Amino acid sequence: MMRAVVASTVGTSIEWYDYFLFGTMAALVFPHLFFPKSDPITGTLNNYAIFFVGFLGRPLGAWLFGTYGDRIGRKATLIATLLFMGIATFLIGVMPTYSSIGLWAAVILVILRACQGIGVGGEWGGSVLMAMEWGSRKRKGWLGSWPQFGVPIGLVLSNGITAVTQTLAGPALFADWAWRIPFLLSIVLVGVGLYIRLGILETPVFQALVAENRVEQRPITEVVRRNWREIVLSALLRLPEQAPFYLFTVFVFTFGAFATKLDKPFLTWAVSVAGLVSFITIPLFGHLSDVIGRKTMYALGIAVMAAWGFAYFGLFATGVAVVVFVVIALSLIPHDMQYGPQASLIAESFTGRLRYSGASLGYQLASIIAGGPAPIIALGLWAGKFTLLGASFTSPFPTHNPYTISAYILVCCLIGFVAVALLKDRSSLDHTVEYDEQEPMEAEGLRRRAMG
Repeated sequence: MMRAVVASTVGTSIEWYDYFLFGTMAALVFPHLFFPKSDPITGTLNNYAIFFVGFLGRPLGAWLFGTYGDRIGRKATLIATLLFMGIATFLIGVMPTYSSIGLWAAVILVILRACQGIGVGGEWGGSVLMAMEWGSRKRKGWLGSWPQFGVPIGLVLSNGITAVTQTLAGPALFADWAWRIPFLLSIVLVGVGLYIRLGILETPVFQALVAENRVEQRPITEVVRRNWREIVLSALLRLPEQAPFYLFTVFVFTFGAFATKLDKPFLTWAVSVAGLVSFITIPLFGHLSDVIGRKTMYALGIAVMAAWGFAYFGLFATGVAVVVFVVIALSLIPHDMQYGPQASLIAESFTGRLRYSGASLGYQLASIIAGGPAPIIALGLWAGKFTLLGASFTSPFPTHNPYTISAYILVCCLIGFVAVALLKDRSSLDHTVEYDEQEPMEAEGLRRRAMG
């Protein structure tokens, strides 16, 4: 079990390092490198649009790798996702920019970003199952939080390495060529992750499915037919977690530049500290979900996030360096209250033979409605009138008002709260046994208790 948890955490950390690195660079240098003729807001929005492409690729990755994860196994699929993501990230580090090939550089960037999205779309479900399916049902929340732990590790690595590179190279060299260094380092991390993952065994749950000849040959079709409700609710409950996360870790650089004029290395270090705080809070809240209940823990996290959105942007807009640093450093705690128990909450909603496909689809569909558009929506609310990919938009809300972004977070929280309330609680079921064998017995037990 320990080897499986370590392999899941390390591999997921590398995947998220690659994924977050793009978002950081999209806010720091990509507008200048790929859209040099655009004004600052338009260039940033165009880069956020390419950033969004990665989120569009995530459901495709969930479909592709989820199918194979339920058909050929968790281990083989996780090795494939790691290679897919790592190669795409390395290629970003060696690709030409606008100064060399014009707009074709942006086209190549879109393709590689889509590949990143496909890779991470297949990674999450397998990592969670690799950790959770090796453990007992009493510790599902804690075990499932460890692949989630890969998110702050990836965040700290991507921001930390970027900050060190910025500091050592200086602004001019970093914008010229040193920005490539963090992308090139990805291939080293992939080698480490591949070595660790090759040494683990397949999960007992999938081994049992093979032994009993119960492997589903068309898992995507079956899970959509059988569990479409759980897939939709899993996507919606991620709104108050994923949308704020990309505001606090990606849009933070844009907001800092336009609203406070704080320098980018300062913000990069602050976000790195926020990731370090999550090292503690993600497994903590995962453990607490085993104590007080998964849905209860998640609902508390949503309630805190609804209030935190107003405190965060209100204090950030003051521009006071110490205040801003503390706010950013603490920004991910309300997110972690949801993210710690989230993996188990979603994964345990699906039976074993459909779990990779169902959990991946539900988790990654949120990318289209939550994480992907969040920085675009936030900048649009802040700027008021803007141009995105040639189309002009005008916001009906007051411009340069940080609380309009807070209101957007509040709407996400309201939707997410309803989704959590509607999701069936399956935490008491044994995840190592197919739910078809357990749920009729559970329903009969409830009926008998109701009859006295």
